[in-house]
Amino acid sequence: MPRVLLLMPTKTYRASAFLAAAEKLGFEVVVATERAQALSHFAPAANLTLPFLEPQAASDKICAFAREQPLDAVIAVDENTAVISALAAQGLGLPGNTPESALAAMEKHRMRHILSDSTLLSPWFKVLSLEKEIIRAEANQLRYPCVAKPLFLSSSRGVIRVNNDKEFLQACKIISTILDETAVRNVSPKLADQLLVEEYIPGEEVALEGILTKGDLKVLTIFDKPDPLVGPYFEETIYVTPSSHSQAMQKEIATVTKQAAAAMGICQGPVHAELRINKQGVWVVEIAARSIGGLCSQALRFAGNRSLEEIILRHAVGENIASVRRESLAAGVMMIPIPKAGVLKEVAGLKRAEQVKGIEEIKISIPLTQKVRPMPLGNRYLGFIFARSKTARKVEIALRAAHKSLLFKID
Repeated sequence: MPRVLLLMPTKTYRASAFLAAAEKLGFEVVVATERAQALSHFAPAANLTLPFLEPQAASDKICAFAREQPLDAVIAVDENTAVISALAAQGLGLPGNTPESALAAMEKHRMRHILSDSTLLSPWFKVLSLEKEIIRAEANQLRYPCVAKPLFLSSSRGVIRVNNDKEFLQACKIISTILDETAVRNVSPKLADQLLVEEYIPGEEVALEGILTKGDLKVLTIFDKPDPLVGPYFEETIYVTPSSHSQAMQKEIATVTKQAAAAMGICQGPVHAELRINKQGVWVVEIAARSIGGLCSQALRFAGNRSLEEIILRHAVGENIASVRRESLAAGVMMIPIPKAGVLKEVAGLKRAEQVKGIEEIKISIPLTQKVRPMPLGNRYLGFIFARSKTARKVEIALRAAHKSLLFKID
């Protein structure tokens, strides 16, 4: 029976999906979190507490644990544990990415430096200090429109399009507010005093979900994003698959993703890439050494009624996934945006929304009475809507209709 270690931050959306997949496959699971779990002392061989903010120390602890309790794979469930996973795999002699490549996928400026030295299309960029004097001086020198963003963080948090110097200065204030939060600053204190400014790339946006095996890319699917992501904020809403792009374009998207991963040294395990397409070609917006975030993986189903997490686990223990194919039905997910800041008091219209043809499930992921914040300050969604139908267009229509049926009372 394969034995895998899952690196799971306590606030991850992904825990239940990976645990369910492991149970279905009959894998033995060790769960590693940054906080000791209640009753974990009753099953010490199945639980591990790690200092997630200290990757090398966490890796050393994993390797010591594995000497007594051998592991077949170490899997990062979310992006902020990818470096730990890489270090541990290296220490245990397991297949994995290098720590340097995992770090480059987490830190946006590293990715930009690497890709700018490749033959791929790459926007101009600058790394700036958030000191007021430097920001004011740079505001008049930048080429607009451009995008300002933190050097780390995910889910488009703090990513802002600016069209002039006034908007740039305002964006810097917003980003500073986010980076001054204790929980954010603790992740990377050195990077929390800087931001990345890069050229705004116009065009349609897509997302590629894949798995790498020694650098060879297996494309699991390409998602279209039918809502225009033009700013000022880049809150993602709808993903639908299969893509409406031509086979030639989908092949180009896959080729660019594989080349970008190779340039960054990402060669093993799941990969999630965000790309933009325009007249110049295909641009890499971001590439992550992990699978799709949130609960979005539920939109993916593979032959044999297998989940994305099952595919990732099978691959991690050395199984061949070359024959894996996505189901024949079109599918999609809508990440329900937060319309305003406040306290979530009520969710109305849920039954009506669930009755929309094509809707499979609606999950409200924020409990009532919880505070909510919209993008760019926030980093969560109100929930997720899932749909399946014969065509991607019908999926999109179902998602929009279900969302329109929902009413959120936020005080």
